[in-house]
Amino acid sequence: MSAIAPLKLRSYLPHAFAILIAGTACLGVAFWAKELIEEKTATDIGLVLAQNGHDWAEVTTDGLQVALIGTAPNEATRFAALSAAGRIVDASRILDLMEVKATAALKAPDFSIEILKNNDGISLIGLVPTESDPATILERARRIAGNAQIADLLESADYAPPPGWERALTFGLNTLEAFPRSKVSISPNRVAITAAAADLNEKRRIERQLNRDAPTGVALDLNITAPREVIAPFTLRFLKIGETAQFDACSADTEQARDAILAAAIAAGLSGPTTCPLGLGTPSTQWGEAAVASIQALNAIGEGTVTLSNVDITLVAAENTSLAEFDRAVGELNGRLPEVFSLNAARLEREDQVASDGAKPEFLATRSPEGLVQLRGRLGDDLTQMAVRSFAAAHFGSGNVYPATRLDASLPAGWPTRVLTALESLAILNNGAAIVTADSVEVSGVSGRPDARGEITRILSSKLPEGTTFALDISYSEALDPLAALPTPEECVEKINEAVAQKKITFAPSSTEIEDDAMTTIDSISELLRDCQTVKIEIGGHTDSQGREVMNEQLSQARADAVLNAIMARRVLTSNLTAKGYGETQPIADNDTEAGREANRRIEFRLVVPETVAQDGPVDADSKETSQ
Repeated sequence: MSAIAPLKLRSYLPHAFAILIAGTACLGVAFWAKELIEEKTATDIGLVLAQNGHDWAEVTTDGLQVALIGTAPNEATRFAALSAAGRIVDASRILDLMEVKATAALKAPDFSIEILKNNDGISLIGLVPTESDPATILERARRIAGNAQIADLLESADYAPPPGWERALTFGLNTLEAFPRSKVSISPNRVAITAAAADLNEKRRIERQLNRDAPTGVALDLNITAPREVIAPFTLRFLKIGETAQFDACSADTEQARDAILAAAIAAGLSGPTTCPLGLGTPSTQWGEAAVASIQALNAIGEGTVTLSNVDITLVAAENTSLAEFDRAVGELNGRLPEVFSLNAARLEREDQVASDGAKPEFLATRSPEGLVQLRGRLGDDLTQMAVRSFAAAHFGSGNVYPATRLDASLPAGWPTRVLTALESLAILNNGAAIVTADSVEVSGVSGRPDARGEITRILSSKLPEGTTFALDISYSEALDPLAALPTPEECVEKINEAVAQKKITFAPSSTEIEDDAMTTIDSISELLRDCQTVKIEIGGHTDSQGREVMNEQLSQARADAVLNAIMARRVLTSNLTAKGYGETQPIADNDTEAGREANRRIEFRLVVPETVAQDGPVDADSKETSQ
């Protein structure tokens, strides 16, 4: 048995070796087939990816499993690469190891609001941050619109408000109350307003107010229009002396005429910023042509003045003008003027006329900064003297006029007209002088009206006798401008505080009647309020804690109303004032002492601060007491 076993073992060895060799061969073929399949799969997928522009993707294979590796520019591109590979092999065999390139944080949208306001209502269009609370914005618009309709086209986005947005939004909404018709565009740190004012004075006032109230850092773009004023007479006066050329007055009926007039003036030597207001009342549609021709004629002469008053043109050449040059320029101007215009041309020839006593006739009127007017010089007769004094008293106040004139029957014709016209011109100035001589009128001084030079030119050119020349030396002072000098809202309340600090507004016990000695305070406050017509101020009434709470509230309301009525009785507009009784709810001292109760019985003037749109917290108006 032992000999047979080795023989059997040896007989199995060839079979075992054959099986081993066959298995090894199969394993090798399997590995070779695997490599071939993986390589072909990777090649095919790589080719498809390349053809579709996915060079960023890499393909790795592990048997039948395919892995896609790489960073896709975006999610859509990643999905496209995955789909392209799925066309070569079954999607279940694909292992997605791709990443998507990180994208920057989404940029906040551009927030803005367009607000259109007219008699029919208010329309709001735009995109606002959610924190700004569109409902609050709409509620504010409804209060402004009253019974008119509100068109809500606002959208909101959940992003933090950009810097300057809340300031611009609050200010922009506040401006809606200034105009019945307007367009307000609000964006971060910028508010653009397009509106129409009733007249030029209102336009100036509103522009000053808005520029003054604009928050720091908010750019204000104003486009406020006003109806053209009626200019009567329609006047232009241009003078040229040596190398100096300037307008004393300028008027134009169209933009084309204005541009042509300014171009002619610049060619004649005008320099620096100059305006030529557009107005109504032109005597001819050819006003611009006549003005240009007149300025060019003066430039050809060299020195002198040219004045257009409606259709009358006065050209005055300087003494040193060549007679031949003067005649040539006047002749050419006559030929160029439209038919409706008439020309009066003269060359100055100084002939000193003397009065009966041998002195040169002259009338002088001066006005001091305090408003005192002195009249000196010569007048023709008693009737003229009475007329001049009455005229001066009407313009300057009888108590401000000091007459010191003398009579001279030898004065030239037209003397009273020259004197009265000079006084009318002097009334435009805050202080200055008017000098009347035989051949000219000179007016000089300072005015708080930016248009003083033009207004005086219109007066003189339309009322002086023909052939009378005039000269102006007028300067503008912003400090004297009543519009520029208007106090700010804070200054209004501060001045009222100062007035009331001198004397408390008091009432009889349990009464609403203001005591007599407090009326001087009411007088002072009333005068201050005349310059604060647009400032919203609350008159608050307060009591001590004695008595019932309801009764105290009613008493404080009645006292606040009494102060408001007292101010109204002094002919002060009170549409900007409100009266409110607070009773005992806002004590400023201890009600347990007599001194404290006296302090709590008071009238307060408080500046009403416009509501802010962003409700970041309670707004403290920081009002100051104006009465204790």
